[in-house]
Amino acid sequence: MNQENQTAKNCVNTIRSLSMDAVQAANSGHPGMPMGMADVAFVLWTKFLKHNPKNPRWFDRDRFILSAGHGSMLLYSLLHLTGYDLPLEELKNFRQYQSKTPGHPEFGQTPGVETTTGPLGQGFGTGVGMAIAEEFMAATFNKKEHKIVDHFTYAIVSDGDLMEGISHESASLAGHLKLKKLIYLYDSNQISIDGSTDLSFSDNTVKRFEGYGWDVQVIDGHNHDEIEKAIRKAQTTDTPSLIECKTIIGFGSPNKEGTADSHGSPLGPDEIKLTKERLGLNPDKSFFISEEVYNEMKKAVLNGDQEESEWKNLLNDYEKVYPNDGVLFKQFFTRDLKIDFEKTLPFFEADDKGMATRKASGAVLNSISKEIPNLIGGSADLTGSNNTDFKDSGIFDSTDRKGRYIHYGVREHGMAAALNGLALHGGVIPYGGTFLVFSDYNKPSIRIAALSEIPSIFVFSHDSIGLGEDGPTHQPIEHLAAMRATPNVHLYRPADANETAICWKCAIERDNGPSLLALTRQSLPVLDRSKYESAKGVEKGAYVIKKESGKSIDLVLMSTGSEVHITLLAAEKLEKEGVSTRVVSMPCIDLFEEQTEEYIDSVIPPSVKKRVSVEAGTTFGWHRWLGSEGLALGIDTFGASAPYEQVYDHFGLTPEKIAEKAKVLLG
Repeated sequence: MNQENQTAKNCVNTIRSLSMDAVQAANSGHPGMPMGMADVAFVLWTKFLKHNPKNPRWFDRDRFILSAGHGSMLLYSLLHLTGYDLPLEELKNFRQYQSKTPGHPEFGQTPGVETTTGPLGQGFGTGVGMAIAEEFMAATFNKKEHKIVDHFTYAIVSDGDLMEGISHESASLAGHLKLKKLIYLYDSNQISIDGSTDLSFSDNTVKRFEGYGWDVQVIDGHNHDEIEKAIRKAQTTDTPSLIECKTIIGFGSPNKEGTADSHGSPLGPDEIKLTKERLGLNPDKSFFISEEVYNEMKKAVLNGDQEESEWKNLLNDYEKVYPNDGVLFKQFFTRDLKIDFEKTLPFFEADDKGMATRKASGAVLNSISKEIPNLIGGSADLTGSNNTDFKDSGIFDSTDRKGRYIHYGVREHGMAAALNGLALHGGVIPYGGTFLVFSDYNKPSIRIAALSEIPSIFVFSHDSIGLGEDGPTHQPIEHLAAMRATPNVHLYRPADANETAICWKCAIERDNGPSLLALTRQSLPVLDRSKYESAKGVEKGAYVIKKESGKSIDLVLMSTGSEVHITLLAAEKLEKEGVSTRVVSMPCIDLFEEQTEEYIDSVIPPSVKKRVSVEAGTTFGWHRWLGSEGLALGIDTFGASAPYEQVYDHFGLTPEKIAEKAKVLLG
């Protein structure tokens, strides 16, 4: 074996050793996958991956996703060895409190981690969004002699990733769009937690992905020459690529390689010693890294610095030749578009007939899209129902990469993960639409967005029993509460067209988590803002939309969305009977909770004990705002199929019935 090959072997075995040692130290983790994929990862990271360890956020870097997030020690080993700000001490603290090496990779926690993974399939779908963003940015800005956006999205995916339904949705979309700069390396080790994948997985993966329109190769995942040749070929295809790497889980372990025993638990001190002896490593040393290995792996620092320097020179020249495009390019990836929302947002005149907030949302999009050229939208085959398209958007497809509208097809989960990938890649502000009841299909990706502070925007129309005849299968009941219960999610449910406009402003300005818009199918009155308070109160999550008539407050009515105008009518009835009634519109309870205690108390005074909440959904979650003497009006059963006016009457959500129940509360 020549010296180059011996050095490569030493590097690969060091990755295996670090993974074994860290899992053993934590007495928890997954050593098998890192040991099996160490060869593939080494070749990718040392011969292909364009990255700068000293600047993990360099814009034109290749994106690398470890979709098989349970094998996180593979990624942490690579990050440490190639010179990222991840000291060896952090590897020794694997899975420990406040370490930079959590059990599964978390975006924002560890330098060099591009996205949070662990829930299988998420990384697969997120990578598709990243590849879309790269294509859009390249088509928008690249010139013949100035390719300032030119990088690949790579991922390591597992058998488990390919079993998950989201991988089917995402792979189908990627193939349809011909995302040629998307390259996935499939760890085909044929082992899952339960044992052999033969127990549950007999797909013909090659035919499946060829059917999706991917280029597929099958190689020996421990043969460096085959790995290198396969990646080089994948870089030249006109389609996304899947490289099936036949590997042995727990490679090197005399008694556990190729078995489920190495998947999700430490190998044990004795087995680690035997494995190190077999791999030619010192069996008596833990977390040992030779100078030879460090020198080889840390070439990434010099290479990355040089590559970024060359890119900066290219960008500087670009800015001189194309100054306007240069300014816009930087504004895209810094999210600093200097939008004057005062001039950009439409104002809707008072109108009793009004419009559905989904329609108002469409009008807002048509207005703001002119001022936000990197706003990219889409829908899961519900464009006309969600009102998510806008004039002159163009369609992003395999022939037009400048289009700003994506037809995701009936792939709600794939769309949601792609939104996260688009946002994480940078340069674009993404949103996607479906019905609120189908947010169930989006939920895992929304949770990842919330955990990772990803500013994805979800547009959910048909938000309540107000959709009427489609019935309980399409009428969301528990969904508002479920989303509000998710930390770091901002759920907006606007009461009319003007609240909708401000909700969009808040969503676009938010950069530390997902924003969800819940919009009506049915028309709502556009409230008279000379009579009621300005919709700008939305920016604080909740506001007093109608003040009480008396010097003191007898009753506080709280409501969201389509029930606000009904609640206002109920308040009018109560006022005529001498009840001094305040009405609070609460379009974003999550945002309201973030306000100062002083502001919250000014909206819902603690001294006022008689409170009623009104919302066409489950009452779960409202009792925090109602206190010990309040009343929650809502729906704690499934809906019904009928014209929406009848459904509202059936569930007691009419001005007359709200007023009657409030009077009973007052005694």
